[in-house]
This record gives sequence, structure tokens and C-alpha cells, in this order.
Amino acid sequence: MQQLDVRTDLTVVGGGLAGICAAIGAARQGSTVALVQNRPVLGGNSSSEVRVWVCGATAHGVQHFARETGIMGELFVENQYRNPDGNPYYWDLVLLEAVRAEPNIQLFLNTDVRTVEAADGVITSVTGWQMGSEKDITFHSPMYADCSGDGLIGFLAGADFRTGREPRSQYGESWAPEIPDSNTLGSTILFYTKDAGRPVKFVPPSFARDINSTSIPDRRIIRSDLNGCAYWWIEWGGELDVVDDNERIRDELQGVVYGIWDYLKNSGRFDADNLTLEWIGSVPGKREYRRFLGDHVLTQHDVLGQVEFEDRVAFGGWSIDLHPPGGVYATERGSKHWHPDGNYHIPLRSLYSRNVRNLWMAGRNISASHVAFGTTRVMATCAVLGEAVGVASAVALRNGLTPRSAATERFELVRHALHRADASVLGVADTDPANLALGASATASSSLRRLAVEVSSGTLPLESDVAMVVPVEPSLEGFELLVDAAEATSLTVELHDPVKPQNYLPLKLLDSCTVDVPAGEKRWIEVPLSWDQVGNVVVVLKANPSVSVHTAESALPGMIYFAHRDPAPDEQYTEQFRSWKHILKREGLCVRLAGESSAYSASKVIGGYSRPCGGPQLWASEDLAWDPEPWIELTWPEPVEVGEIVVILDDDVEEDLINLHHHRSPDEILPTLVRDYDLQARNNNGPWTTIASAKSNHRRRIRHPLDRPLPLTALRLVVKATNGTQRAHVVSIRAYCS
Repeated sequence: MQQLDVRTDLTVVGGGLAGICAAIGAARQGSTVALVQNRPVLGGNSSSEVRVWVCGATAHGVQHFARETGIMGELFVENQYRNPDGNPYYWDLVLLEAVRAEPNIQLFLNTDVRTVEAADGVITSVTGWQMGSEKDITFHSPMYADCSGDGLIGFLAGADFRTGREPRSQYGESWAPEIPDSNTLGSTILFYTKDAGRPVKFVPPSFARDINSTSIPDRRIIRSDLNGCAYWWIEWGGELDVVDDNERIRDELQGVVYGIWDYLKNSGRFDADNLTLEWIGSVPGKREYRRFLGDHVLTQHDVLGQVEFEDRVAFGGWSIDLHPPGGVYATERGSKHWHPDGNYHIPLRSLYSRNVRNLWMAGRNISASHVAFGTTRVMATCAVLGEAVGVASAVALRNGLTPRSAATERFELVRHALHRADASVLGVADTDPANLALGASATASSSLRRLAVEVSSGTLPLESDVAMVVPVEPSLEGFELLVDAAEATSLTVELHDPVKPQNYLPLKLLDSCTVDVPAGEKRWIEVPLSWDQVGNVVVVLKANPSVSVHTAESALPGMIYFAHRDPAPDEQYTEQFRSWKHILKREGLCVRLAGESSAYSASKVIGGYSRPCGGPQLWASEDLAWDPEPWIELTWPEPVEVGEIVVILDDDVEEDLINLHHHRSPDEILPTLVRDYDLQARNNNGPWTTIASAKSNHRRRIRHPLDRPLPLTALRLVVKATNGTQRAHVVSIRAYCS
């Protein structure tokens, strides 16, 4: 048996999405990292071993402009390009290649950490056994990140933690039980089927559960065309100890899966003669176990109140999603959901241990109540927490800080590093003094100023209320709609405030008016509503069956549309139902806004936000038919030494890319991304020189490190082609000395 010592700046235990993003995040900051995973593949519950879809802040389209950026965003976009059909083995490859692309990461697969050395609240080493190679490996580093899900490292180090459900009295959470208990969310095993093209029989094993003797057929949806995560409700073990009883839980879940398959194949109720089992999981996908205690415990109030923490480092948007402890055998619904009005924030103080001074945590073991954990636990949110931990760890290490002091004394250093990494932080402007672009001014060959979509592609009857989100900058001075009316009538229009810049719902009535609509087709009607505050507003067209509004094949950036829907009978229960449903995806209404807008001006690429927040927050050129080779230029009053340029492009964070075992998004490359561009520079009045280019691009963030720093007074990005949109979109241009 070999005994090895590995010394790095950070040891990350756990190779799920939280651990992957923590390792990559730290490595890109210059830290050396040991990434330790006890399975043969990366990805945790999303891997080909378990095959759970990667949910996140989009909440399957409930939240808007919410898809994660940073490393998780890169993984989503890369998977869309390489693996649009959601092959779980190709997803494994996307993750493995992302880790192997970082020279600062040493990857240790099949390595199960079993012992921790710690004293006086400090971890000094962790040791794992690498199966197959029979190596005993000890990992030494000044900082550790527990991304193991179950929280074994923190537990062995003596970190304070909780399991189960806190009482309602502890945090005043309405969804917490009156009496605390040890119940958790259970574990799940999934299965896949395929059509064999001929009849295939199934002889159930002796341990298959007879689901006819349970509530499953009456309480859960079983269909022969469903696969994978459509059976997320195959869950059990919440009333047990999901770690101590892991083997029992796995056996019971496999018995349930074979019982469901027996019911599908042999009950005679389904067209399943030609179906056969293609895959069944052997590793239970765990949802919940230990939750460590940090300096802040995230609660239901933080999530639903969308509290704007000063030390926010990530965001989520999934509903508070809690399941009955009885799992598949429960007689109540398989889940209940409470959506916040939009994305919520997560502070750095919830991502480190309050009593182990060099322990970070990311994933489902962060400092959160059981109720708040119901939303933070989904994997894309775990991933952005991982990146925040990796970046913060590297910042703390190079500045001689503990996790606590990084969050409470020098947090601006973490914030600047997260901005530079394009991490998923919401509503925080880029003020990084290292970004030389903040001292520049911006101009462009053209900018979208007249907000009008005038070519009709069809009509939408106003059978229910319809809402549209409109970016206002500097003011709204009225607008026109293209409508048909079967008879002379009137239309009531309301103006609403979404209250917070990350919300897209009509939450606060600002004004309303009623306008006359003459009978006839394709009539532009004027709506004299105005507003003089910068940000999004929501226009609501009240239902009138006599009126139809004209639709268009495309919408302007940042504008989305909703229809009001009453809940269906099976959706009429607590807080689950959101009455405003997204419609006209990638389409819009024919509308003309009065005056000119600066919502898409060239200045948007300097500082500011790096994702939609109270507006689209990007530069958009005029239509390529009018400006076929648009450019945007940064100019400095005095020469600056530039050694690296970073370009952030529009990867349409409104598009939900959860194509892993769920649905297929239509474009392998997002059309809003610029495909080809040149970066040109000049010093004073010298000639323009091309210093970098991008060809056939399909990514959001592109780094251009220069061979040597260049003195320049102007930098120009010249767009040669997009991936489909009729305008050039650029989110940010950044310049650094090194």
C-alpha cells in the first residue's frame, strides 16, 4: 500500500457540481487545488450514475433572466453545444474536461476521505483511500471546502451542524413544523426505458414492491412514455437516517422501481409491450443530511423577502420545495412549492463554518434552515455557491484572511474577484479598481434607441390579461399597440412596478387608463401612460375578448410577455401556483414606445451589472441590415497599459438550458451570442491594429491575454457576425493590466 502526501492551497472534498465549481473557481484565481471525489465520475447527483436534472434559479421558467452565469453558466452553454440531446455520458465528459482544462487542479477520483485531523478549530489534514490503486492519500492545505453533500468532513472536524427540521419558533418560519423532528427529504433512484422494437417480457424479482397495495397508483403520475426525472417522486428514507440507513434505502427504492416497472409492463393498463429497461440507478440520489452552521443561517424570510445581503455572493430562484418525509408511500402530494417573487440572494456568511476556522462549505450542506434548504439544495444553485467558495478561498489565502474576515472585513476583495470571474451575483455593480475600462468612455457605430416592433406575425386575442415587461430609461412617455377589434370598444391598461430589479411580475399598481379602440384591423392605438424612473415596468392589458393584439416574430432584448391564468384544479393549493405564465417565447407584441431609449446604449458595457437587473444591461446595435458591421469603442483620456481584455457576450439568460434528461432547447448555440469579432487597439492617434479575434464563438466569456502589456488610448470591438440575432449584443468589455 502506498502512502502519499498532497499539498495544495485548497482541498475540495466532493466532486459534484458544487465541488467542481469550487475547484475551478479557486484554480482560476491562481490557487492550487486538490479535488477529491469518492466516485469514478464527476457530477454527483447529475452524473450518469444518478441522472438528476440540473435545476437552478430559472425554476423551469418560473423565474426570468435567471440562468446562472460563471462556471455553472459555462457548463450549461457548453453542454448545450456538445450535448443538446442530454446524453448523461456526454455530460460526464463536459464536466471532466472542464476540470482537466485547469492546470492548477489535481483530480483524485475513487478517493473516499475517511479521517480528518483537526485541533483548536482548525483542520490540518484529511486522508482518503483511493480504491483500485490501493493508495492512502493525505491532503494538506491551509483551507478546506466540504462539498461532500452529506458533510462528512465538517462532521469529523467538529463543525457545528443540524439535521432534520427546526421548530417554527426558532426562526418564525410558517412552513416549519410546530415541533422539531429528525425528518429530512428522502433519496431517489431513477430508471430509463427504451423501445426494443419487439415484445419484451419482464419477470419481476421477488423483492419488487406490489404498488397496488400502496397509494402510489392513485397519488403519483405513471405513464409508459415517462423516463428519468419524470419519476423524481420515487423517494424514500426521509423518516430514517439517510446515511446510516443508506443500504436499506437503496434496496427499498430499487424494489419500488421494479414494482412500478412491473405495473407498467404487466398490469395491462399501458402500451408497454415493446418497452424494456435500459438503465436503473444503483446509487441513491440523496437530497438532505447535515446542514452546517455559519455566521448567518439562511431562512424562509431571507428567501421570500429577497434580502439584499451586503456580502451576497450568489443567487437562487428555485421554489422552497419540500417533500413529505414518507416519500413515495405518503398519501399527500409528492412536493409543495413556494416561489419567491424573483431571485433571492445568498451571503458569504452562510458558506463557512462558525467554529472551524478554515472550513468552507458549498452545496446542500450550507448554513440554512430546513425550510430555506428546500430551495438552495438544487444543483445549479449548489454550483454557484461552489464557485463563490472557491473564489473567496483564493482571495482569503493571498490576503492572509480567514473565511470570516474575508466576509466581514475585506469583502470588497471577494466582490471584485467574483465580478472578474463573471460569477452569478445579482444587483452588484462592477467597481473593481483593477478594471481599467471603468476609466474609459464608450461610443458605438449605432445603438438601439427607437423601441419599436412593427411587423405582425399573427394575433393574440385578449381572452385573459396580458402583461409585457418594458425597460424604461430615461422615461416612459406613452406607447402604441397594434390591435384588431371586432367592434368599437375600450381597453384598460395598467402600469405596475415589479418592486425589485430582479422581479418580472406586476406587484404594485402605479397607474392605469382606459383608451378607445375603434372597430377594424391593424389599428395603432395610443396608450398615454408615462413613468419617469429608470428600471423595468410591467404593462398589463386587461382582458377584452373583442380585442386582439398583434404578435411579432421577435421581441426587443429584455422584453418578455405573460398571460394571466387561473389555477387548474390540481394547482389550487398553497403558494404553488403562479398566475402569470410566460407566453410568446422569443416572440413579442407589435408595440411602439414614444421617444428614444438609452437602455441599450454603449455605456452599458462599462462597469454596471453583468446580467439583466432592472433592465437588459447590455449594448445592442441597430439592425444589422442598417449597420452590417457594428462596433463599440472604449476611449481613455490618457494611455493605459492593458495586458488582458475580457469580453462578456449575451448568452440569453432567459433561455432555460435544463436539457439534461428534461427538455431540449432549440439552439445548440444561443443566437444572441456574437459569433465573430475583432479587437482593435490604438494609442493616441496611431493606426488601428487588430490585437485579438474570435471566430465561430459559442461562449459568453472570452479572455484575451496579450503577449505583453500594450499602451493604448482606444479599444474597439468590431462585430463580424452573430449566431442568429439581427443585432449585435455585448454585455461587458473589461481591460486589466495583468
